[in-house]
Amino acid sequence: EVQLVESGGGLVQPGGSLRLSCAASGFAFSDYAMSWVRQAPGKGLEWVSTISRRGGTTDYADSVKGRFTISRDNAKNTLYLQMNNLRTEDTSVYYCGAKYGSWVSRISTPGEYDIWGQGTQVTVSS
Repeated sequence: EVQLVESGGGLVQPGGSLRLSCAASGFAFSDYAMSWVRQAPGKGLEWVSTISRRGGTTDYADSVKGRFTISRDNAKNTLYLQMNNLRTEDTSVYYCGAKYGSWVSRISTPGEYDIWGQGTQVTVSS
């Protein structure tokens, strides 16, 4: 079965850290660029970060630049998002998406991705 499964979300205090994982199965993970997209309560989808299929190129939204780090382990078919210095405004459901090819440019629409995960909740609160 082709799927992406996110994990690692939870409740964290402001200033804290979390690492999200996105486990891929059923497809050639290393052939796909990968992104993280989030949706805050009552708001639309927001693109967060993208990594190229080999991991050599990354891009970040201004809102997370310097605090979040995207990475991937193609041997483990897993995508990561290390989130540091979390803020209350980072509270969202975080989704991972896979797009066939070497790159995908700042897309937040699920339909533009070939494969989309079910999401993991991140809540930043004191």
